[in-house]
Amino acid sequence: MLTLAAVEALARSAHATQTDKAGRPYAEHLAAVAAGVRARDGDDDQIAAAWLHDAIEDDALTPQWLAEADLTDRTKAVVLALTKRPGEPPEAYAQRILATPGALLVKESDLAHNANPARLAVLDEPTRERLTRKYATMRALLGLA
Repeated sequence: MLTLAAVEALARSAHATQTDKAGRPYAEHLAAVAAGVRARDGDDDQIAAAWLHDAIEDDALTPQWLAEADLTDRTKAVVLALTKRPGEPPEAYAQRILATPGALLVKESDLAHNANPARLAVLDEPTRERLTRKYATMRALLGLA
């Protein structure tokens, strides 16, 4: 099995050319989500999934890579649960997360970092408002306070 250090290195490499909406290196978001999972007492499978949670959706890694990767089935299931599908309604996405053991904790950490006021503050007002609504809607669908 890949170690957490190996998963981190792989995720950082896969996302090396990507930035977030504020122009920051995307790996900063991955590190924050992984740290949030750890702080919420997540296990190694969930921490690994946190590092990889956007890899397929962002085309940093392929579904075939994930299928063949030396990761636990649980880590793979969480990554797949967190991968949004084109045209998928938020309700269906939330239901898949809720139905996948371990996925909710990773998504909670992802939403917490995405909705961080300091992170949102650097965005233009229309983007900030749109994302704030989007994250609040997802939190409600997932039953997160």
